Amino acid sequence: VQLVESGGGLVQAGGSLRLSCAVSGSIIGIGAMAWHRQALGEQRELVARVTYDGVTYYADSMKGRFTISRDNAKNTAYLQMNSLSPEDTAVYYCHAEVDFTTAWGQGTQVTVSS
Repeated sequence: VQLVESGGGLVQAGGSLRLSCAVSGSIIGIGAMAWHRQALGEQRELVARVTYDGVTYYADSMKGRFTISRDNAKNTAYLQMNSLSPEDTAVYYCHAEVDFTTAWGQGTQVTVSS
């Protein structure tokens, strides 16, 4: 099982980015998918989570700015990030419940300049 994130990059404050996380490999089923982030010198934190049925959860600081979604047919989750600020600068990691285990992606860097 492999999780591959894409869509990170450099953006100015107030801008937007859309991250993607594609799950590949020999898969029976994918449960909840989530995005976490880790800023330099900080602990990894949960950003948002979406169940197979589309129920979502957001960390308080992301509510109203970030939107998590998924396409079950494509085994892919997305994170639309709007109104980005320098405080959102971090490596963003995808996490998924796959079959009877969990998996992490390698991370994608998001840098927001002021």
